[in-house]
Amino acid sequence: MDFYEVLYTRRSIRSYEDTPIPDDVLNRVLDAARVAPSGANYQPWTFIVVRDGKLRKKVAEACHRNLFIADAPVIIVACGHPFNVNYNRGGFMGNLSAVQDVTIAFTHLILAARAEGLGTCWIGAYDNEGIKKALNIPELAYVAALSPLGYPKDNTFRRTDRRKSLEEIVKIDKYASR
Repeated sequence: MDFYEVLYTRRSIRSYEDTPIPDDVLNRVLDAARVAPSGANYQPWTFIVVRDGKLRKKVAEACHRNLFIADAPVIIVACGHPFNVNYNRGGFMGNLSAVQDVTIAFTHLILAARAEGLGTCWIGAYDNEGIKKALNIPELAYVAALSPLGYPKDNTFRRTDRRKSLEEIVKIDKYASR
């Protein structure tokens, strides 16, 4: 699939078929996250592939009871772990730069999933401690993002006009004139 078609037709999917994801497809999607850039090539991430139905339900319940998440055959939980080594690139973000790195990798994963015909829905509303407890995530790690992963029930991949224009989001040379 053309890269720009992947970008323009990626959607947040909330309804999934009960079709297992073949291991080779899942591994390609995970490998796309693995090769993502990160500061100093630190790669401060771990991805948990949740296939067990009971665990998927626990994760969904910890996402403000967005139970559609558990309907997908897989949930990917992206964990960040910047604090277990001396990882402070300095500057404005400091240790929080790991959040950016995990987000970059998760974006790679979501775009690769679209290229494979899989649906995702980036979930940002969740109880970090509840998910950590359910999945035995170490104390120093945190949940940075998660997404259900599966084949959409309906072919809902399409372009949308619900985005701001370039003129609204791009500034040249300066944010605003004074």
